[in-house]
Amino acid sequence: MTDARMKMVLVTPEIPYNTGAIGRTCVALGLELILIKPYGFSLDEKSVRRAGTDYWKHVSLSEYDSWAHFLEARKPARDQMYFFEEHGAQSLYAPQYHPDGYLVFGCESAGLPRSVLDGMDDRVFHLPMISPKVRSLNLANVATAVIYQAMRPQLGG
Repeated sequence: MTDARMKMVLVTPEIPYNTGAIGRTCVALGLELILIKPYGFSLDEKSVRRAGTDYWKHVSLSEYDSWAHFLEARKPARDQMYFFEEHGAQSLYAPQYHPDGYLVFGCESAGLPRSVLDGMDDRVFHLPMISPKVRSLNLANVATAVIYQAMRPQLGG
């Protein structure tokens, strides 16, 4: 693996189990987990720790009070940000992911706010689904699929 480090960004996550499971995946792959407030739970809740099992203490975690604070502090390059929504114009397989990229996901009930996506239409991607019977997938499952696709070059894929 390289020194480059992809980052997982969850904007206003609502379900502690999903955040814990994503944190565990971040530990497994050496990603930083960035959480944007407000949350629908407390990070001290047992359910977050339970989903992350005993790995939660190893999560490289950063927190920001808002999307604006995140942008101000991190100043991510536009071409290093990848937003994931069910309505994304492109498949998650389309981009060549930057090794220092930011993989950005919204909350479970509403996705990413329009204010986050404004002007980023070409940076919004979706996970393809064949059956029209399924409206959406679990956030932790989608995030894991995206992480592994985005990190294929670093993982030898």
